[in-house]
Order: sequence, then structure tokens, then C-alpha cells
Amino acid sequence: MQVYKFGGASVKDADAVRNVTSILKENDFNEKVVVISAMGKTTNELENVVNLYYAELTGNNSGTGAVISPLSSGEGQEARQWSKALDAIFEKHLTVMKALYHNGAFDKAVEDVKVLIDGARKFLSENTSRNYNYIYDQVVSIGEYISTTIVSDYANSIGLKNTLLDVKQVLFTDNAYTEGKVDFKKTEAAILGKVSELVKEGFVITQGFVGCTPEGFATTLGREGSDYTASIFAYSLNAERMTVWKDVEGIMNADPKEFPDAQFLSEITYHEAIEMTYYGASVIHPKTIKPIQNKNIPLEVRSFVNSRKRGSVISANANTNFLPPIIIFKRGQVLLSFSAKDFSFIAEEHLSKVFATFAENRLRINMMQNAAISFSIAVDFKKEKIENIIEQLGTDFSITRNDNLSLLTIRHYNQGIIDKLTKDKDILVRQLSRTTMQVLMRE
Repeated sequence: MQVYKFGGASVKDADAVRNVTSILKENDFNEKVVVISAMGKTTNELENVVNLYYAELTGNNSGTGAVISPLSSGEGQEARQWSKALDAIFEKHLTVMKALYHNGAFDKAVEDVKVLIDGARKFLSENTSRNYNYIYDQVVSIGEYISTTIVSDYANSIGLKNTLLDVKQVLFTDNAYTEGKVDFKKTEAAILGKVSELVKEGFVITQGFVGCTPEGFATTLGREGSDYTASIFAYSLNAERMTVWKDVEGIMNADPKEFPDAQFLSEITYHEAIEMTYYGASVIHPKTIKPIQNKNIPLEVRSFVNSRKRGSVISANANTNFLPPIIIFKRGQVLLSFSAKDFSFIAEEHLSKVFATFAENRLRINMMQNAAISFSIAVDFKKEKIENIIEQLGTDFSITRNDNLSLLTIRHYNQGIIDKLTKDKDILVRQLSRTTMQVLMRE
């Protein structure tokens, strides 16, 4: 049993879908679970639908779960901006389907996709919640359902027999919308029971990024969460190997788009991969590694552009004695600095309150530094969450805020690479440990 994951770029158009099926043919598609993301920029386009809808729903005022009357589904519904945006998403996928199908499979695929688009439109027309994250998950999750429907129907039409599995039947989470926490015990049993039967009929295609609440609603696992989905399937099925197919040849020591001289890493350990993803390396979703590490399942990162070339392998016994400096940039950072209003030292009770508030708002801390009378935290720019935190802690703390910052992390650093990347930069915070250096600086 193996698990493959194909991201949005690998299924962005008709030629890309054909390439995916070619890769499956080359690599013996039997005994495989194939996890697929939304096509191209579909997730961004669906986020736009949600934002247009939410602006109309709230009159541009943010809500926190209050119930309101549903939008009218009568005359004029089709003129709504969010509805037009849904139509545009359907037309984009229709173009792909027209290029793929030349027989009766076209009608089936179009009808299947139309059902998904119409389902989202019906949900938005009848919705009575102002909970943005709930609305987001119900709408944005259809991107994965559309892409898997198209790939599954096309694969079947060319003789690659497969079953399309609704991931909500087997991957269960709590109801923390946009950041669903997986119920591993229930999920593992469901995946093992369901997939073991389905692979007897051919390979299985399913959606990444999506889970199911106890109430039966869609959740999502965090942006780019399809890698995590694949690792959950690999873990549950005790897979021999997990492979992530990307538009790069494997894992690099830096983003090749920013560093043309970036070096290819043929192998790294689970620990190194966890450190890289923790600090923001985008090649693998941060939650991906732990499930496969627990069962010692190797993870290979390969190129769908050059599919015959071996990629980078993440495993327990990789040789990492000669790793070059690993460079990670996270842009769009915000620095929040907290000082007690009574000018007292920052003590444990202060830190406890700050950490609890960040946890309550589910805002991950990327860097922190303590001084005598202040405590500073760097986070991703999440506007609503940051504003909530400032409001909640503003009674007890004086808070200063710096926006538009970049967080540079260098693992296995040397002085030369530090000097090169920080020369003439306005540095706000600097930290060094034995293996890792971090610098927060103005963009």
C-alpha cells in the first residue's frame, strides 16, 4: 500500500490531469490511495466567494456566530457578486472538462461538478450563521471535491479503474473550523475498514484538506493541509511509503524562486523535516511528518514535471552530516510587544495570560522574546485574530505593534550566510541557538 498526494499545481488544467494519470500508469496505480488538492488557484477563488458573501451578509461588520435571517434566494439572487464568482469557478472547470472528455463521460463529469457548485450556492442562500470559519469550510472544501471528481471520472474513462471516496466518511475532526483537530482513533479505524475493501476494486482517489465534524459538517485542516491528509491515510493504512508530487525536484535548502543557487537535499531525517516545517518551509505542511514518523513510513518528495527522477526522501536514518545552511523566509509578520501597565516585571502570571489568549484565538507564535518589562511575539498577519488578542489583553497590558516584517530562519548557519542575508537590514529581534538563527526585520 502506498499513498500519493498531488497538489493544486499538478492538476491545474487538462494537460496536468493527463500527466497525473501518466504518473499513475508509470508507478503501478494498484494498491494506492491518491489524495488530490483543488485545481490551481481554486481555493483562492473560493475564498473570494466566501469573502464577497460575508461582506454582504454582515454589511462589512464582523460577526462571532450570531444567527441571522438567510439571504433571499428569490429574484436577483443570480446577480449577487458571490454567485457570479461561483459561476466563474464552474466555467473554469468546464473548460478543463471540455479538453479532457470526448465521450459520454463528459456529461457525467459536468453534472457531478454542477451538483457541487449548486450545493455551495444553496448553502449560502440558506445559511443563518455569521460564523466566518464555519461558512469558509463549507464552501472552500468543494474545491477538492471538484478536482477529485474530474480526475476520477477521467481516469475511469481511460481505463484506470478507481473509486472516488468521500473523505468525510473516514476522516473525523472536532468542530474547530479551519483548523480541525483529527480524531485519530476513529479515523484510523474508518480508513482501514473502508480503504482495505475499496482497493480490491482499483486504486482510491480522495480529497485532501477536508474532514468531518461530529455533526456531519465539513472542516478543513489548515491551508495546504492536503499533505497532512495523505500522512493520516499513510498512518492509518500502515503504508509502505508516502509520496508528495510537486513542481520542484525535491526538498531544497531554500526556495529556488528566491535563491537560484538553492541546493537539492537527497535525504533528511524526520527531525530535520519537522524543524524546517515548524519554521515555515513550505515544501511540506507542518503537521505532515509526525503521523508517518510514528510508524516509520518514508516520505518521498518528487517532481511531477520530471516524474522518472527520484526525489528527496524523509526517513529516520537519513545521513544529514553534511547539510548546507537551510534558509526559510516568512513574510507578512507582525510583532506584538506587551508591557504591564503598572510597569512591573513580566512574570509567570503575565505570560500565562498572554499564552492563554493566543491559544484561545488559535494564533500560532513564530518567535518570542522576553525582557524585564516586556514580552514580544511574532505571528503571521491574521487580522481578525490579532485584533481580538489586542482587545482582550489591552486592559492589562500596553501593546505596541509593528507590521510588514519578515522572519528569516537559518538552520545550520555560518557567519558568512548571516552577514549576506542581514546586511543593511533593520533588525528588530535576533535570536541564536546552537543550530538555528532567527532574525525579525523590516521588509
